[in-house]
Amino acid sequence: QVQLVESGGGLVQAGGSLRLSCAASGRTFSSYTMGWFRQAPGKEREFVALINWRRTYYADSARGRFTISRDNAKNTVYLQMNSLNAEDTAVYYCAASTNYESGLTVGQSYGYWGQGTQVTVSS
Repeated sequence: QVQLVESGGGLVQAGGSLRLSCAASGRTFSSYTMGWFRQAPGKEREFVALINWRRTYYADSARGRFTISRDNAKNTVYLQMNSLNAEDTAVYYCAASTNYESGLTVGQSYGYWGQGTQVTVSS
């Protein structure tokens, strides 16, 4: 049983920054691939970033602006978002996967999901 709880969303102005957090339960947090996804109104849920013991990886829309990190001692994963724009407006979800193989940019690869936190960027 893994439970994920996102926080840190809110309203920010274009060009601003926001730091999302995802608190995770479980004794084996460090062994999971952790991902961030987002879903805007009328759109499918899309990959944003992931982190595991091998690497970090970002969607093209996030690369260079967003940074994913984790604090294993706190069982928490973060998404630092800079240079936000209106297209970043979405509900952001953290997710956990027991896999390290390919396909980790696809939501189907993740078995555990948080409830989401709203990020709204005003222009």
